[in-house]
Amino acid sequence: MTHHTPLAITAGTPADYERLGLSPEHIAEWEDGARTDNRRGTYEWWYFDAHLDDGAKLVVVFMNKDLSSPQHPLDPIIRVNLDLADGRSFTKIVHFAPEEWSASTDGADVCIGKNRFTGDLHTYRITAAVEDIAVDITLTGTVPSWRPETGYMLFGEDRDREFSWLPSVPQGTVEVTYTVEDESHTTTGVGYHDHNWGNASLLDIVHDWYWARGEAGPYTVIASYITAHRRYGYEAIPIFMLAKDGKIIADDSHHVTFETEGVYTDEHTKKPVAAVTRYTYVNDDDRYVVTFTRERDLTRDRMIEGVTGFKRLAARAVRFDGAYLRFTGSCGVQHFRDGVLVEEHTRPAIWELMYFGHAR
Repeated sequence: MTHHTPLAITAGTPADYERLGLSPEHIAEWEDGARTDNRRGTYEWWYFDAHLDDGAKLVVVFMNKDLSSPQHPLDPIIRVNLDLADGRSFTKIVHFAPEEWSASTDGADVCIGKNRFTGDLHTYRITAAVEDIAVDITLTGTVPSWRPETGYMLFGEDRDREFSWLPSVPQGTVEVTYTVEDESHTTTGVGYHDHNWGNASLLDIVHDWYWARGEAGPYTVIASYITAHRRYGYEAIPIFMLAKDGKIIADDSHHVTFETEGVYTDEHTKKPVAAVTRYTYVNDDDRYVVTFTRERDLTRDRMIEGVTGFKRLAARAVRFDGAYLRFTGSCGVQHFRDGVLVEEHTRPAIWELMYFGHAR
């Protein structure tokens, strides 16, 4: 019997923790600080999103460069997506000069020009003004910082290619003032912040991923299903965290199974999309079933459409046809004990499908 060595894993052995200087039990504030030195071949970003009580949805990302081109030098970018309840939708992607970038290694404190993303694993302040949109956000964590094992996903026989992820605030309360053109709105909501970095282009290591966060009743969930690039055998990396009343109750990915239903081909991107994604977590007598059911699309982007000039020609030459889709629908959480349904909750949610590879 041959022993299969997976070519894509989440690093989680005692040796991994020691090598990376991390604790299995405790997340340190410096972990949300800069983890790369912006050199060619690496990338890093700090991400925030919120569902606001006035019906708006907001995403703010501070990036040190475009995630598709880590081989480039420092190229700071702020991305803002704002979807208003009245149906208006705004996407801003603004580049800044390299000298306008600074990021502390002691904790989250990223400055791009006069824009700032700062926090201490519990309370964050994000201020950004890009073109005709300005945001002033305070995020206060209600679920503790978490990571899937070390947070490092390793690829290849030598496991020298990395993509890392730290959900610093899996869920929190948000107070935000956002201004669109001359209209100003102040509201509250539920928010999330994570931090990503790596040393290999995602296009070269990941084929696709589903990623979702949601809350329903007393539950908070983060769920992702990453499929590695073909060269890594389309190896699957499931990620799952379930918290109840602010305490993490399930996060061992070895107990998770993932399934899809109602798969169709999206007309615009030509990618296979699941109408339903379901994560089932079984531990002893308890079974938790988390189901995301699509109602409509918020975003259907072919990545090449955002690329111009020489980069577009180069992307066409390698037949790059990556796509990004964001959905809105419902997140349902069911808790079964000894096969009997004991609890069930449903709430609206947003999730995404990032598809770098060709449709399989």
